[in-house]
Amino acid sequence: MKRRSIFSFTIAALALTAVAFTLQPSAAPAAAQNSNTKVERGSYLVKIMGCNDCHTPWKMGPHGPEPDMTRFLSGHPDEIGPLPAVKAAEPYIASSFGTNTAYSGPWGVSYAFNLTPEPNTGLGIWTEEMFVKTIRTGRHMGASRPINPPMPWPAYRNATDDDLKAVYAFLRTIKPVVNRVPEYQPVD
Repeated sequence: MKRRSIFSFTIAALALTAVAFTLQPSAAPAAAQNSNTKVERGSYLVKIMGCNDCHTPWKMGPHGPEPDMTRFLSGHPDEIGPLPAVKAAEPYIASSFGTNTAYSGPWGVSYAFNLTPEPNTGLGIWTEEMFVKTIRTGRHMGASRPINPPMPWPAYRNATDDDLKAVYAFLRTIKPVVNRVPEYQPVD
């Protein structure tokens, strides 16, 4: 009798274990779902943070200026090139210069950066750590020159690490666009 109950218990335990393994989702789909959720969150954040407003060049559409979605988040168009430098005495001028991607003021002339994952002209070589550090410190690549107006990094630095990592994850999924943005021009 004792032998039979141990045997029955062992068979029942094995059967329950087998059922549990067949019902439990595998790690790969769970990781993929997590990744998709992170990218979706990043897409949402990019939309509500207005990244497209400055980092996507505008073009003339049938109803007036509109974002050129073929150049989504690719920054100031390289074919336009650098703009005339401003003088220190000139007042702040928030100017689109026809593309909504370049701005001048007492700091100089700043250009919206290429946020696409293109390796030579965009964020392609950036790590997640560099991206988060850039937003936290207001320094290009997290360590070099200051990020200039009108980039609202002082507000964005208040985002959680998870949110900034989600933005980075989304930016890694968009179409890479080769577009070399001009360097920041300090005031003459």
